[in-house]
Amino acid sequence: MFTEAPVESNHDFSPSSSATSNASSALNIAIERAQTRLLSLQNPKGYWVFELEADCTIPSEYIMMMHYLDDINEELQAKIAVYLRGRQNPDGSYPLFTGGPGDISCSVKVYYALKMAGDAIDAPHMVKLRTWILAQGGAARANVFTRIALAIFEQLPWRGVPYIPVEIMLLPKWFPFHLDKVSYWSRTVMVPLFILCTLKAKAKNPRNIDILELFVVHPDEEKHYFPERTLLNKCFLALDKLGRVTEPLIPSRMRQRAIDQAVTWFTDRLNGEDGLGGIFPAMVNAYEAMLLLGMPHDHPNVTICRQAIDKLLVVNEKDAYCQPCLSPVWDTALASMALIEADKRGNAAALSHAYDWLKSVQLSDEPGDWRVRKPDLAGGGWAFQFANPHYPDVDDTAIVGFAMAESGLDNLDESIHRATRWIVGMQSENGGYGAFDVDNTYYYLNEIPFADHGALLDPPTVDVSARCAMLMARVAKDHDEYRPALQRTIEYIRGEQEADGSWFGRWGTNFIYGTWSTLLGLEQTDVPKTDPMFVKAATWLKSVQREDGGWGEDNLSYHDDIQYRGSYHFSTAFQTAWAILGLIAAGEARSAEVKAGIDFLMRTQQADGVWNDPCFTAPGFPKVFYLKYHGYDKFFPLWALARYRNELNKQ
Repeated sequence: MFTEAPVESNHDFSPSSSATSNASSALNIAIERAQTRLLSLQNPKGYWVFELEADCTIPSEYIMMMHYLDDINEELQAKIAVYLRGRQNPDGSYPLFTGGPGDISCSVKVYYALKMAGDAIDAPHMVKLRTWILAQGGAARANVFTRIALAIFEQLPWRGVPYIPVEIMLLPKWFPFHLDKVSYWSRTVMVPLFILCTLKAKAKNPRNIDILELFVVHPDEEKHYFPERTLLNKCFLALDKLGRVTEPLIPSRMRQRAIDQAVTWFTDRLNGEDGLGGIFPAMVNAYEAMLLLGMPHDHPNVTICRQAIDKLLVVNEKDAYCQPCLSPVWDTALASMALIEADKRGNAAALSHAYDWLKSVQLSDEPGDWRVRKPDLAGGGWAFQFANPHYPDVDDTAIVGFAMAESGLDNLDESIHRATRWIVGMQSENGGYGAFDVDNTYYYLNEIPFADHGALLDPPTVDVSARCAMLMARVAKDHDEYRPALQRTIEYIRGEQEADGSWFGRWGTNFIYGTWSTLLGLEQTDVPKTDPMFVKAATWLKSVQREDGGWGEDNLSYHDDIQYRGSYHFSTAFQTAWAILGLIAAGEARSAEVKAGIDFLMRTQQADGVWNDPCFTAPGFPKVFYLKYHGYDKFFPLWALARYRNELNKQ
């Protein structure tokens, strides 16, 4: 699975070892190769940005978008089809991440997209895929987003999707459901979707492609699109039925007012060529909604929206896919952290260039949805993407601010303190931090029919909170004003530690990521490394180390199966790096486990200086949507190797 680099790694750093100098040299060579490669990937403008790959749902949706519009790029469609065919599971299904089990919703969309692209239904890969889908209960068992797409293509009746009228835009803030009560990604996806569903958008579908063969029961006869789960869910389903019955009573003027308000809402947030919310589903919904309302294709808003969508394409010689979004701020911050550890002085020029770019995209007084809860808080955050001013990312802001503080470079104090003050102001009542919103904890909304994906909200999580603690503690060494918020965050983190010593990782896979994130944050605080939090976490990390010296964790650890916690069928470079960094933060730099992890990284480094991790690295939404950050095997192992060397040199 890995390409071995010709590096001697069976080393012993004990003072009596005759191999000490050779081992040190090998370690330095490995660091130098990784550093050289990472530096070569820096954009001339100063940032790093790596591909961000999702499952096959989004490339399939791109093909479906072309057929919705009757705007088919045959060459691009053929390349996307090549990409899709190459990612099929042996059982015929399509997974949400490499090596994962088949997912019904993803599989249905891939089948439809491949059929649109011209694949014959009797082709072996299509037969296997169709057989698998039917064995799961057919296309009617797909999630809400897939069923909405099928309704737009007239493959199932509109009663098969939730009732989400555009009049939701007119609900008062005190109402149990309001846009301000859901996450940023839900808002940006839902508002244009309200228009598509209310007006019952109809795809052009120029080749009249249908997939009725994927239904066990004919869609017109299907009666179980919304299985009842809980008492609260039953109540919401009753309201859904009531809404459908009373819809004809809605005055036309009220409907038009709601449509106008929805258009105004997403137009204010179109975000130029970086797109609504910076995410593909929201961009596509806005694009299709504007065209449905009669805007011409050459309207400036329609044109820029399509440009934002196509900016996400990765087109290779033989295949192509569409990214869910772009990650330059996140990639730049983490690459900077690795380069600081590798050679702070030697990399000063590259770091200064990166920070100049980051300073240019730091937010200030721009309008943002987070201001609904914090109207008097001065801005200072960073978005995840090139631009997304309505939605600065708390996690990105924390790591960027910390990377700047760690660099020791001049002219960064203002940016660091603006970021830290914003972080303090974004703290939730329980002391933790969400990724974009404050106290976004209206958990009852997860029971509405639309929320079958379980990703409607943005509550506080430990991994984000730990990075906020890391920044506040780093800056609080000279500024006591940040200490009260820091202490509340530490107590939140303490309360979230699992019984086995690990922490859950919301935005990276999974308990290894959560534990690494937390230990790095705690390391900056005054909490002693003899504290049970450190001791239990280090013990847990050691307990899940694999025989080859590395670490690996499957995304199935998000699926409530404890056997996958910290466990995978092979080690990965990025997760090994997280574990090493976590153990070093806990005071275990000279442990046998860290040494074995370093051996693994040096043994699996490629000749070009980086690694080759084939698996997905993070959840977009646990159990629903996963991501592969193509930069993770380029900067995290470098960071770990350099940190190890530096710790040894201190003693």
